[in-house]
Amino acid sequence: MATAKKVPLRKCTGCGEMKNKKEMLRVLKTTEGDILLDATGKKNGRGAYLCRSRECFEKAVKSKGLERSLKCSVPQDVMESLKKEMTQYES
Repeated sequence: MATAKKVPLRKCTGCGEMKNKKEMLRVLKTTEGDILLDATGKKNGRGAYLCRSRECFEKAVKSKGLERSLKCSVPQDVMESLKKEMTQYES
């Protein structure tokens, strides 16, 4: 009898929806304190997941869900660079 493989689910910090990990983008806080977008989802550090839409990113910023998930305050210039970088991956 074959067992079904578990699909890793992650919760979007913007909309709060549970989705497949591969469908989402990971915002990463490295050990050095840098905040960047991790498209592979495999880099070391604390991560927060977002849907591939601008609306979810803006909800996460407005509700401070991104800062809460990363457990640090995110400077405005970093938010702007993340927003620009996210347009590449937007579905």
